[in-house]
Amino acid sequence: MNTNHLVAPSVLAANFGNLSKDIQMVNKSQADWFHVDIMDGRFVPNISFGFPILKVLKEQAQKPLDVHLMIVEPEKYLEQFVEAGASVLTVHYEACTHLHRTIGAIKELGAKAGVALNPHTPVSLLDNIIQDIDLVCLMSVNPGFGGQSFIENTYKKIYEVRALNEQYNTQTLIEIDGGVGLKNVNALLKAGASVLVAGSSVFKSDNPTLTIESLKKSSPNTLMV
Repeated sequence: MNTNHLVAPSVLAANFGNLSKDIQMVNKSQADWFHVDIMDGRFVPNISFGFPILKVLKEQAQKPLDVHLMIVEPEKYLEQFVEAGASVLTVHYEACTHLHRTIGAIKELGAKAGVALNPHTPVSLLDNIIQDIDLVCLMSVNPGFGGQSFIENTYKKIYEVRALNEQYNTQTLIEIDGGVGLKNVNALLKAGASVLVAGSSVFKSDNPTLTIESLKKSSPNTLMV
């Protein structure tokens, strides 16, 4: 159970017509990271953005960039993404033929290394990699589009990652990506989530700064009204 959790607003849900304004909002908020989804239209059925947007984020963001690669052959672009500003670089288990080698390459570049799992991918597959990674990103929606409903089976997977951490005496962060908001934040923290990715629930709210503050101040022992 983790009460010192991180909040990472997802840039995918920001207003790209006025991106600088949203970046400054996150800078001034209690958020810990910027979560940046990179989609290639092949691994997921959507295309998001690439290096030009990352460059803007690197120049203006005052908090670490948590870059989530939803792309095929991510190993080809690791150096470019770290150079573009990624402090945390997460690749998908399903997209990596040689996952151990890819994780090693990320760490050699000086970034924290994460592995993401799609909703249908079992946590048990991390058994041989959990000791080498800094973060597990559990997709709590099917990757590709924002604003989807949270998949309830995610809670079970959080407990399974916690069990792996206990088995191997590791402190791998458990990141939840998709459908995270004020309605389920406390339950997620109680299950053991340590990084909350929030897109639509932040940027589409009436007061994004206050929503971030509420997510940050939440705990496993408080109830949202």
